[in-house]
Amino acid sequence: MPTTDAILQLRGITRDFKLGAQTVHVLKGVNLDIGKNEYVALMGPSGSGKSTLMNLLGCLDTPTSGSYELNGTDVSSLNDNALAEIRNSEIGFVFQTFNLLPRSTALENVALPLVYAGLSKEERLARAAEVLEQVGLADRMKHRPNQLSGGQRQRVAVARALVNNPALILADEPTGNLDSKTSIEIMKLFDDIQAAGNTVVLVTHEEDIAQRAKRVIRLVDGNIDSDTTK
Repeated sequence: MPTTDAILQLRGITRDFKLGAQTVHVLKGVNLDIGKNEYVALMGPSGSGKSTLMNLLGCLDTPTSGSYELNGTDVSSLNDNALAEIRNSEIGFVFQTFNLLPRSTALENVALPLVYAGLSKEERLARAAEVLEQVGLADRMKHRPNQLSGGQRQRVAVARALVNNPALILADEPTGNLDSKTSIEIMKLFDDIQAAGNTVVLVTHEEDIAQRAKRVIRLVDGNIDSDTTK
């Protein structure tokens, strides 16, 4: 497993949740390295801990114990404000439900993360247009989400994830709401993103989607059960 060029390193990561008087141990000491420019699929049955792990990788949550280093920064003990900054500068998210603002155009949706990066409006829109072109939506920039197909909406979401040049792209069931033909198109887009030098981690329960990745990590009962590189 890569260590010297690791973009993220997890050591002894646990995550417990209180359920009334009970404590549920969801992650039970996960150790994981993911290198720069890797293409990883995270799989596991319902309740295996994969969503919890995804939330930790995306700095949407913090571990109960253990350390998580992202791009050289230990993020496991940062406060909410510091985590929000890391999320905005280092991580691009793609969700199953697209999470687009319905009244904003594709261009405005993609430019949104750049507001927090301190760029002028002109710079934000120019960068957003560049990324929309990259994902094949140059002719749909002025359209609102309800004027776009599911596949086009997911392309807008992918463009928004890429706009900040993040260190890590996290995709949570990115094809879950798409038909099979559109799913293949979106996965081809992820293939291209990884080939261009990005690190891509996707959570999926679909075997054929996972097989697009170069490495498949399977979680069972809060532990890594297998880790296979092609």
